[in-house]
Amino acid sequence: MPLLLLDLDNTLLDRAGPFRSWGQRFLDGIGAPPADIDWLLSIDADGLTDRWDVADAIRDRYALRIPSIDLVEELHDGVVAYTRLDPLIACALRIADQAGWVPVVVTNGTVRQEEAKIRKTGLDRYVADWVISEEAGVSKPNPRIFALAAQRVRMPLRGAWVVGDGPEADIGGAAAVGLPSVWLHRGRKWADGRFAPTRTADGLIAAVATVLAR
Repeated sequence: MPLLLLDLDNTLLDRAGPFRSWGQRFLDGIGAPPADIDWLLSIDADGLTDRWDVADAIRDRYALRIPSIDLVEELHDGVVAYTRLDPLIACALRIADQAGWVPVVVTNGTVRQEEAKIRKTGLDRYVADWVISEEAGVSKPNPRIFALAAQRVRMPLRGAWVVGDGPEADIGGAAAVGLPSVWLHRGRKWADGRFAPTRTADGLIAAVATVLAR
């Protein structure tokens, strides 16, 4: 029963879509031009920019008097409100489980993700456990977080695969710990010469099929 170590945002749960939906609603609410969504998406950098920095950029651009902490909360709650578990993703996880794989979420971020995303969407019913960097005290790509995931379910890392969309955090992390990986390219080309994914796929469903057919 090998481990299937899975990223959360834009791997198991879509983040790009919910962020765009929130952004469009927010910008409309403050009277910003619709085209400004492209600026907001670039500032967010697919979730890699710290939420506080995104909030400060929004405040500065539109001269808002909203306190940064309130804007950070608005961003978090707004994105979560649009987040759903795709039934096909749930089906893929069920198939992996029935095939003898043990799905475990390994994600960077705050512990709020457990309640706001993992439990609220029902994802918790399809994975064996999860490790969140804030709680673990270590973040991807540090190999320790993958070791902690294995310890959480009392299984060895040997034979595990890592699946995620992050070149550095997920694929770099897999390379650092010596594990094979599947990179969810999401229309991007691989550009890092230091390491490379074992396989690539256009989404979680294809990635699970790739691992099961290894």
